[in-house]
Amino acid sequence: MQGIKNWVLRHPSLAAWIALAVGMNAILIYEARDVGLLPMQWFWLLLITTLVAGACIWIVSWGDDDDAEPAAAAEPATPTTDDAPPAA
Repeated sequence: MQGIKNWVLRHPSLAAWIALAVGMNAILIYEARDVGLLPMQWFWLLLITTLVAGACIWIVSWGDDDDAEPAAAAEPATPTTDDAPPAA
């Protein structure tokens, strides 16, 4: 179990893609079970659903890089002697 946890921590986007794809495909299979699709239709439908899940995770991860920048910018700069107000 620790090995799985370490893998998920090393590959968070891939783990999220797998989890979302499994969930989306499970819902798809449940909802479309009585439609009467052919095997190749099922194949392509499941493949495209998996790719859509990957695109969703990719889009959601766009904001991950932005989180580190504001934290560095929000830190107050330490005042130096040049920044000190003039003595009255």
